[in-house]
Amino acid sequence: MKHQPSRRSTAASESHGPRDAGVSSRTFVAVPFGWSKSASAIGRVAVTTIALLTASASSVLACPVCFGAEESSMIDATRLGILVMLGILFAVQGGFVAFFLYLRRRAKHIADVDFDTEWSELQRGSRTS
Repeated sequence: MKHQPSRRSTAASESHGPRDAGVSSRTFVAVPFGWSKSASAIGRVAVTTIALLTASASSVLACPVCFGAEESSMIDATRLGILVMLGILFAVQGGFVAFFLYLRRRAKHIADVDFDTEWSELQRGSRTS
């Protein structure tokens, strides 16, 4: 069974003058699967929720540390936590850089060994001819 998109009428059944002569006054708009007239209701609820959150008091949106509390041990601990996380981040990134530099150096060494081996074989071949 094929699923047909639902359609809804967006125009009234009255004529709009001579330019609409012979054209049906009903216009159908294809609506994606699962959507219906409740989609506009959900949109209104979402817009209303966003407006209420935006208009609410700003002191509700921030904790005392972020809102500008005086210097305290909580702020010092937060700063120390951020520094530790940055240290771990840079250590991991440094490990990746070191690993790729190691691979590059190893590939260059192997290429040099292969080149030297090939060159020495060519030199031996030219001496025997």
